[in-house]
Amino acid sequence: MPITKKDITCPTCNKKNTWRDDNPSRPFCSERCKLIDLGEWADEKHRIPTDEKPPENDLH
Repeated sequence: MPITKKDITCPTCNKKNTWRDDNPSRPFCSERCKLIDLGEWADEKHRIPTDEKPPENDLH
């Protein structure tokens, strides 16, 4: 089966990159950029918008 190749831009550093099936970090250019993105999600710098309100905590 041929390897898929496609020109992409890394979502973290904006470096031009090639999507390759054998790149375990895709769509990122490197493991470093992949981990930076994961950390930003963990720090809640990225969020998926929703109309739901968070549950109210009754700590009485």
